[in-house]
Amino acid sequence: MAIHLKCLSHTPLRGLNSPGPEIDAEVAAVLALARAEVEAFDPELIVIFAPDHYNGLFYDLMPPFVIATAAESVADYKTLPGPLSIPSDLALQLTRYVLDQDIDIALSHRLQVDHGCTQTLEETTGSLTRYPVIPIIINSVAPPFCPYRRIRKLGEAVGRFVAGLNKRVLILGTGGLSHEPPVPLLAGAEPAISEFLICGRNPTPEARAARQARTLAAGQIYGTEQSALTPLNAEWDRAFMQLLIEGRLAEVDDFNIDDISRIAGRSTHEVRTWVAACSALAAIGSYRARCDYYRPINPWITGYGVLSADLC
Repeated sequence: MAIHLKCLSHTPLRGLNSPGPEIDAEVAAVLALARAEVEAFDPELIVIFAPDHYNGLFYDLMPPFVIATAAESVADYKTLPGPLSIPSDLALQLTRYVLDQDIDIALSHRLQVDHGCTQTLEETTGSLTRYPVIPIIINSVAPPFCPYRRIRKLGEAVGRFVAGLNKRVLILGTGGLSHEPPVPLLAGAEPAISEFLICGRNPTPEARAARQARTLAAGQIYGTEQSALTPLNAEWDRAFMQLLIEGRLAEVDDFNIDDISRIAGRSTHEVRTWVAACSALAAIGSYRARCDYYRPINPWITGYGVLSADLC
């Protein structure tokens, strides 16, 4: 058994809103190194904890977390189209195992996934199908959210399952860090927005283009006086990454959802995927972790970080 972990911020605005050639080159180099490390590790299985941004999951039925036995990319923000290479029997075994660990998790045999899942797969493997992958989607943008302690326990259950596989497994967490893109809230929303948030699957190309244009425009003024969105919080990001590096995972049990939304942005809760990933690794054994990169990048509307870890 060999386990490798990577947690990466994702941003649909990479390649659309440039923060300048120096930062573009920095991130490209970091991602090239991450991909080279994944290729050298040559995983037999990838388990990816990822969020959804009202592309596959909606308020007609919003589970806290869901495992997919089959999934297809919606190809938003120029991500690759097509199905993921999911070993359905193994995904079903994982679902049963997690349920047996007293973690209530939903199951999907036909899930749509967006850039929150596919961008990191592309960046670390160059494909959606190069390696077998099991996606675990964690609700990170649609309140109400379950407590962070539940995310930690989910990760631990997944880790115990992975430990019994005797495979080379890459664990990925994707999302965050601090950020607040223009994602609408259901509370107080106008009827058209409410209908989208409740059941907005398979939008027209024109509707998707308009949605993406709003995000691109928000990134062009993010972090300035023109933007009403919560700014990036580099101090919070660095402290969170250090918590994971030092393995102080029990401290996430005290995370206050409203406080995080207020000081770091409503979509910062995508760090739940990092919590789950590191908790999975910690359930297998002690780990060594490092920060590969961090920089707050306003045009991408994200505190952009990369963290790697291996078992001791």
